[in-house]
Amino acid sequence: MTTAPSPTTSVADPREDIEVGVLLANGRLAGRSFCDRAEAEAWARTEEGEQVVEFNHVCECDM
Repeated sequence: MTTAPSPTTSVADPREDIEVGVLLANGRLAGRSFCDRAEAEAWARTEEGEQVVEFNHVCECDM
């Protein structure tokens, strides 16, 4: 027998699980994670063509 989740239980929506990364000039994602967009912007070398990107692994869509 299964039970329905309690209405007080909060389940995170996986569509809102957004990650921030840096797209390198060669088209690959940097091999590290960032806490937030500000940290990624501080790390990225935009003068060399790198871009800060936001993405979702579940729906694989750009934000």
